[in-house]
Amino acid sequence: MPSETGPVRVKVCGITNVNDGVRAASLGASALGFIFWPHSPRYVSPDRAASVVEATGPMTSAVGVFVDEEVVRIHETVAAAKLDVVQLHGDEPYEMLRSLRVRTIRAVALGALAPEVPIELIPPNVTVLLDAHDPIGRGGSGQQVDWTEAARWARERRVILSGGLRPDNVTAAIEKVRPYGVDVSSGVEAEPGRKDARKLEAFFDAVAAAQV
Repeated sequence: MPSETGPVRVKVCGITNVNDGVRAASLGASALGFIFWPHSPRYVSPDRAASVVEATGPMTSAVGVFVDEEVVRIHETVAAAKLDVVQLHGDEPYEMLRSLRVRTIRAVALGALAPEVPIELIPPNVTVLLDAHDPIGRGGSGQQVDWTEAARWARERRVILSGGLRPDNVTAAIEKVRPYGVDVSSGVEAEPGRKDARKLEAFFDAVAAAQV
């Protein structure tokens, strides 16, 4: 699959409240990410996530981010939080990709010595999210990935670029990598779990600037 040439989708991750979710959706977010890993400072309960999903309406996808969770628990959360997509962000085995009954994103840590699931083995119907290696925080670290390596994968398959994206660098990242989508969390925050309205707006402006 060649690098994407259409509009770059934006996923705003680490959403914990209705105001941030509605603002991101109104700015043009294709997806909102909800963290269901209890150790994350951006953790949200399924009920809270469902309230955001209801407030934003049906035109913005809801993505649940899980770290080493059991399949049965993932499916329970999908139903409770009204999710459209599951994102695996831990060391889940390859077999789990075939067990999920929902569209799936698989996070891969660029720079890791031995990722649990090599990109080559991830089925083409599973979208790959490229993030920085962060075995402790599991994302949201603000660390930037190798854009040259990311661009190589974007020429091969559909990828979402994550890792250290901010309003001041996302234009260059899109022009370099040509991803299907970009994922932002800490780069538009006032503090973990709470978005900064000005940063969020600036991020979308910068994404648009890359596509003129």
